Amino acid sequence: MNAPLIAHLAGIRRHRPSGFTLIELMVVLVIIGVLAALIVPNVLDRTDDARATAARTDVHNLMQALKLYRLDNQRYPTPEQGLQALVQRPSTPPVPANWRPYLEKLPSDPWGHPYQYLNPGIRGVVDVMSLGADGASGGEGKNADIGSWQ
Repeated sequence: MNAPLIAHLAGIRRHRPSGFTLIELMVVLVIIGVLAALIVPNVLDRTDDARATAARTDVHNLMQALKLYRLDNQRYPTPEQGLQALVQRPSTPPVPANWRPYLEKLPSDPWGHPYQYLNPGIRGVVDVMSLGADGASGGEGKNADIGSWQ
């Protein structure tokens, strides 16, 4: 090839801008902002729904374990024995004769609080409940109690 032509082509490559222009970057940032504004609120609402569903599932599983306990021992655990009687043989009277482990471990509710056990129950023979996000009885929305009566 011709030496002046090669030098000319090399010069063109040197002056060619690299990277993105400011306008291209701004367009990309605006698109990301719009997507975030549309998606983030939906994802945050789903977190509360998922926790409530997990709590309902845990309450259902605890009630099933309590029913098995009752079938084996002709009664539910006493209030003193509580839900711990599903994991460890109670040492306080009445000690169950046909006890076996009904759960490997007691779950905490999705908000990190222990599940509550009432015997006698307020809404059933026994009640198992999560006190919701606030950990206090009552409440509405994400703070509402989730119990075996639902």
